[in-house]
Amino acid sequence: MGLGASLFLIAVGAILTWAIEFETSGIDLNVVGVILMIVGVIGLLMSVLFWSSFAPFRREERTVVRDREIL
Repeated sequence: MGLGASLFLIAVGAILTWAIEFETSGIDLNVVGVILMIVGVIGLLMSVLFWSSFAPFRREERTVVRDREIL
């Protein structure tokens, strides 16, 4: 799951939790919204942790300098 999908799930979950006041029998939209937000946050954290492993500032570049023999 990427950053966009995670943010989308968080937004849809927030809308279902706080913006919609529709009652249905057998399903609670507030719970569905909270579940979507939790899944979105977990996906966001996983994406950030995954992409931070490829960050250029964490790489250690080693420069190898060798002297050439002069004949």
